[in-house]
Amino acid sequence: MLFPLIALGFFSAWIAWLGRESGPPSRCYGNVVGGRLEGGRRLPLWGENFSAYSILGYLFGRTFMHGTVRDAILAAYAELSEIHPELRFVYAESGWPWGGPFAPHRSHMNGTSVDFHVPVRTRDGAVTELPTSIFNKFGYSIDFDRSGQWNGYHIDFEAMALHLLALERATRANGISIRRVIFDVDLQPRLFATQAGAQLPKLMSFNKRQSWVRHDEHYHVDFNVPCRRGGGDSRKGR
Repeated sequence: MLFPLIALGFFSAWIAWLGRESGPPSRCYGNVVGGRLEGGRRLPLWGENFSAYSILGYLFGRTFMHGTVRDAILAAYAELSEIHPELRFVYAESGWPWGGPFAPHRSHMNGTSVDFHVPVRTRDGAVTELPTSIFNKFGYSIDFDRSGQWNGYHIDFEAMALHLLALERATRANGISIRRVIFDVDLQPRLFATQAGAQLPKLMSFNKRQSWVRHDEHYHVDFNVPCRRGGGDSRKGR
């Protein structure tokens, strides 16, 4: 029992070293389905109004991304904490420190894709976070119905829209943009029906067809970041 804990400690320390701020700048190669990443960065485990989907996922290095993407996400959270301090957000998986294949995801290979769990409220309207554990694949196996309800929780579509709008502003301020948002097509009308959500279709692209995974408990954001050509072996330059 002791050896696995020691091994995990060394591995998580190595992962943290890979994402050190003094490391080389982030460089992405190829695209989201055939690329790699150098100098990946990650968000803090938690902040004033956000947290990671899983401590284990964080320690195992499944939350790395391009540094500019990380900076934009942090800026969006900071803006929301000032304007809507009552809201809480959860970010999910993004990729390895070195990019490359990232099972079970089909993309997330070059540090420009990030998943976010949907913000939720309880039946009585209280702000809370989506419960995640190993038993529900850290939130990824949760299934909301077509009205956005699940087990006493409902999606806060307004908060989700506010987050996406803040992300759009933050990406522009950091010299990048949002390329695409993937979210359940049956739930998109509810998102766009909110006051903040009505602005979204004019500012960013959403999937028109249902993805191979529903994307009801999380939304996937692809960011436009200047990347070098070629994917190659993601282990190069580790």
